[in-house]
Amino acid sequence: MNPKFQNKIACFVNGNIDTFHKNRLNKITGLKLTNILKRKNPYLFRAKNVITATDLVSSILDAYLSSSEEELFGEFLEELAIYVAEITSGGHKSAAEGIDLELTRDGVKYIVSIKSGPHWGNSGQYANLRQTFAAAKRILSQSKRMLPVQPVLGICYGKFRTVDNGKYIKIGGQNFWEFISSDPNFYIDIIEPLGYEAKKHNENYLREKANTYNRFAKDFLNEFCLPDGQIDWPKLIKFNSGNRKS
Repeated sequence: MNPKFQNKIACFVNGNIDTFHKNRLNKITGLKLTNILKRKNPYLFRAKNVITATDLVSSILDAYLSSSEEELFGEFLEELAIYVAEITSGGHKSAAEGIDLELTRDGVKYIVSIKSGPHWGNSGQYANLRQTFAAAKRILSQSKRMLPVQPVLGICYGKFRTVDNGKYIKIGGQNFWEFISSDPNFYIDIIEPLGYEAKKHNENYLREKANTYNRFAKDFLNEFCLPDGQIDWPKLIKFNSGNRKS
């Protein structure tokens, strides 16, 4: 990587990775057991023969935190990709609805929707993306001086071939980072700054996570277990799926 760009990107990552870790920590600070229990399928846990409060609590908390971390880090990666394109390829954050990035290269105007990973959407969301690209392309193409417009779905990680389906180009992983940075090794180079003070951040997170496990286990025993310690499944099911009174 060009040393000038390397320093800028390291500064961006170091400054913004703190926000990811703070948001990650905020997700569990003050988290309530009842709020998560309402979102999870109690029948599944019964079918899996979960019989201890600690097992049930750890299962629902781990699933919740994993999902929230993916979302938070995905947002960070998308912002990083926009910044990389700005300083290396002259791109800029798009003002068009549903489009994240615009950049011009070799006489072509690229409009880019950035997703963190390959499993970002269902068939309906893909259909919406095609409509978004079509609308943005139609608006941009109205100018007589406008260059040819090429929609791109850029995915930050994953291993798959670049495909042009006639509506947009789907590009991901190494190819995507090379596309926005013009550097084939960039996807590896960004690993180093991502580890900035990771150990310190993770120690704080694991401490709070352990506290939350303990707090949830205590609350679950008090609210959803019988005097002999067994899980009160009827009470848990009623809490999760019983008719609302209002």
